[in-house]
This record gives sequence, structure tokens and C-alpha cells, in this order.
Amino acid sequence: MAISVIRGKNQLIFKTTTMSYIVVDVESDGPIPHQYSMVCFGAVVAEPSLSKTFYGKVKPISTLYDPQALAISGFTRAEHETFDDPKTVMENFAEWLGEHSKSRPIFISDNPAFDWQWINWYFHTYLGKNPFGFSARRIGDLYCGMKMDAGLNNEWKRLLRKTTHDHNPLNDAIGNAEALLAMKEMGLKIPLH
Repeated sequence: MAISVIRGKNQLIFKTTTMSYIVVDVESDGPIPHQYSMVCFGAVVAEPSLSKTFYGKVKPISTLYDPQALAISGFTRAEHETFDDPKTVMENFAEWLGEHSKSRPIFISDNPAFDWQWINWYFHTYLGKNPFGFSARRIGDLYCGMKMDAGLNNEWKRLLRKTTHDHNPLNDAIGNAEALLAMKEMGLKIPLH
């Protein structure tokens, strides 16, 4: 919970704001944005019902793609080419974030070094700004910190996820959110909805 101090006339007003953690997962057809394309992504608000979800599929922005990377998403190139316009999808995602975030959304994922770069690039390219700002959090780092052992990088996935990891980015985001909620139950001090 964040506390903001607002200075009114002859008084201080304290306003508490719960941060909104949004768990995101991305599938792409290559290793980097712009040269390659995001295929699809899923997002879920980290709260007990896990019912506030977003799923976006975007058509290619480049003729370059890695068939092996694309195959992980479960889609063919022909299917990928029929997906929605990236600008429209990112506008819809930004609107969804505005509707489901109690304050600036916090981006959290299994691998933000990969996932965040895609979302950040697409937001800046198509909307001129990223509602998540310029940072992200990694679930594995939170778990390692709780356990005080940096070597337990992947243990949380095996022990705390309920939804099978199947490379459907919405399912993967939900599984990661399940793990984050389990970590909160284990004592992680994190302000979830």
C-alpha cells in the first residue's frame, strides 16, 4: 500500500493507494521487437478471483520471423497474419488497464526481460507512452528473496502454479498470478487487490 501526502489548506491529507499488479506473458515470433513481431499476450490482475483478464493477438509488423519461435505460440504464419492491428490491440489494452488498475499498474512477469520489452515497444510505438512506466518486477526474484536463496529461481513454478504452462499467454499469466497469490499467503508483503 502506498501512502500519498496531499497538502490542503492548513492540513495534511493522507491518501492510501493500493497498487495494481498486472501479470503479463508474451509470445513472439523472434527474439526482439521491431525486427520481429509479438504474436499474442495475456494479462491478469493479481487478485484472488483472477477474473480480470486481457488477451490480445496482433498481426505481424515485419516480414522477418523465426518459424521455431512462432511454433511455440501454437499459431502458423498464415494465422498470425489474420490477427488484429497492433495499434487497436494496444489501445484496447491501455483502456483495459485504466479500467482495472487502482493506480499506475505494476508490470510483473516470469521473465520481464523478455515480456516487458515487447509490451513497452508496442505501447511506445503505437500509443507514444507505456502505462506501466519504465520498470517491471520478476516473480522468481520475489520468491528467491522470500526463501533467501537465489538458486531457487524456478522452484516457484513447480510448487505454486496450478494452471499448466502451455504457452497460451493468458493461461501462463494466470498460472504466474496463482503463484504470486500463493507467495502472498506464504508471507510475501505485497499489496494485491
